Amino acid sequence: MSWFKRKKKPLTKEVEKKKVQMPEGIWTKCKNCNEIVYTREIERNLNVCPKCGYHFRISARARIDLVLDAGSFEEMDAGMESVDFLNFKDSKKYKDRIKAAVAKSGGGDAVICGTGTIEGLPVVVGVFDFGFMGGSMGSVVGEKITRAIERGLAEKKPVIVFSSSGGARMQESILSLMQMAKTSAALAKLKQAGIPFISVLTDPTTGGVTASFAMLGDINMAEPKALIGFAGPRVIEQTIRQQLPDGFQRSEYLLEHGMIDMIVPRQEMKARLAQILRIFTKG
Repeated sequence: MSWFKRKKKPLTKEVEKKKVQMPEGIWTKCKNCNEIVYTREIERNLNVCPKCGYHFRISARARIDLVLDAGSFEEMDAGMESVDFLNFKDSKKYKDRIKAAVAKSGGGDAVICGTGTIEGLPVVVGVFDFGFMGGSMGSVVGEKITRAIERGLAEKKPVIVFSSSGGARMQESILSLMQMAKTSAALAKLKQAGIPFISVLTDPTTGGVTASFAMLGDINMAEPKALIGFAGPRVIEQTIRQQLPDGFQRSEYLLEHGMIDMIVPRQEMKARLAQILRIFTKG
């Protein structure tokens, strides 16, 4: 004889099969440590993994808000846009790629330039946006970087460029490669005038950007574990037919071999830049 009776009806098959719908974007898997982390926790930590310190890529606008004093940024050459002057087409028309990138980013090109202050110190900045065609350098990017350097020269303000790029934009052929010489020539004038140029390399900085202005800073600094180089590791391994050492082309490897001057975590970037600016400008 049973002393207990089930008072509630058993779950129906429909209820048993029903799954809890978890909204997308709540959790993020870290690409470095593979930990599943609460997305808002990463955002509160300036888009740095709280478990291992991996630096997630951020947009140009987010970096400007992070580094420059609030309300101090004034954009330059915002209306400049790329043009498909070669009628280039690979798997997709270049003009269609431009339209898609502009729609995704909200306008402009792969770099945003302007003036502002860092802890009250006036600067001219250029910030790459990897989300715009992989931060590739075409004619517009080269022109905007050059104009930013010339602005620093004219107003005697230090110039800072945050690089994040896959290199020269192939859809503009030789004209994109010419930007390497143009930006480097502008930096030569800046150096001759004794005005500091600080290059900040973020993940990734490769190709023609690395081979030109990105490595010509009076101070070359990088975020932790950023990929920095000309050709990618896979291409190099296939070319030389040898296995590359662990961490090859990462910030730590480059610092050890004298290619960069320092590695600065994102949380310390603004304070470190202000410190360097005070040294260069004697306070």
